[in-house]
Amino acid sequence: MRVNYVKRLIVSAIISTVALLGTSGLANAQRQRSERWQRRDQEQQQPNQNTQAQQNQQQREERERNRQQERQQRQAQQDQQRQQQEQERQQRQAQLEQERQRRQQEAQQRQAQQRAEQEQRWTRQRQEQDQRGQQQRQQEQQRRVEQQRQEEQRRQLEAQQRQQQEQQRRWEQQRQQQQQWERQRNADNRNRQQWDWRRDQEQRQAQYRQQIQQQRIWQQRQQQLQQQRRLAQWRLQQRYLERQRQDQLRLQNWRYNDYGAYNYRYNRGGRYYETNRYGADLLRRAINYGYEEGYRAGRADREDGWRPGYQDSYGYQDATYGYDGYYVDLNEYQYYFREGFRRGYEDGYYSRSQYGRYSNGAYSILGAILQQILNLQSY
Repeated sequence: MRVNYVKRLIVSAIISTVALLGTSGLANAQRQRSERWQRRDQEQQQPNQNTQAQQNQQQREERERNRQQERQQRQAQQDQQRQQQEQERQQRQAQLEQERQRRQQEAQQRQAQQRAEQEQRWTRQRQEQDQRGQQQRQQEQQRRVEQQRQEEQRRQLEAQQRQQQEQQRRWEQQRQQQQQWERQRNADNRNRQQWDWRRDQEQRQAQYRQQIQQQRIWQQRQQQLQQQRRLAQWRLQQRYLERQRQDQLRLQNWRYNDYGAYNYRYNRGGRYYETNRYGADLLRRAINYGYEEGYRAGRADREDGWRPGYQDSYGYQDATYGYDGYYVDLNEYQYYFREGFRRGYEDGYYSRSQYGRYSNGAYSILGAILQQILNLQSY
């Protein structure tokens, strides 16, 4: 079986080879015949080839010209595109330059604004530091002033305490001496004392009468007040003079009375003075009368629209109203009257109650202020 199959393959191969060889020869024959026909056609067409060549040459030249024109057009288009691109590039560069300049200006503005803000912050910080420094200096100065004031107060207090102790010691010695003297005093000494009292009180009476004579001078002041249209102050002076006339009537009926030994003392100007209880009452009344008259005088000046000035008041310059007991010197009475007058004038002019009060239709000085002014002590 296998042998037969091989034989058939060989026969098929041989047949195929023969067929191929036959086909190749036929093809060669046909190709040779075709070449002969082409040469003959070329010989017949030779006269027309020159004309055709010229036409072809013209066509080639025409195509070349067309290609050249096309190249020129493309070149022109490319040049135009390059110009447009260059213009666009220049525009972009200009825009970029403008944008860069704008950003640079904005950056410069921001920097300038930041510098201005920084300067403002620095200025505020310097101002705050200066203010804090000034406040600290003021506080330090106030602290030093307060320390100095406290130190001065301490020294004054110590000096006052030493002075009071020394005065107390002297007073104790005087009191002991007074007690010893009183034990040794006899009837003759008492008679001599009564004589001294009478002499002192008569001298005070003469001094007071001399003071009353000076009232004529103050009558001229009434005319001056009327010219100045200070009606409230004029009415107050009229009232004061009327009360002085009442004091004169009491003066005419004055009689000497012995009210006993001195049992009070008061300090004025660093010196101690002695009096009895009637003299002490008179000094208290002097301060209260002075405060009341001063309050009315201050209120009158305020009603008249006059500038403050308690020393120009008639009551302050006279300072004799209420002096009717003759148990202290007139000068002493006037001193304490004026002390009350000055404080009353300030309360009346400024409508306040710093030194006194109004009660039961009358003005009177505060008890603490009275004690501070008089510093009266009994023994």
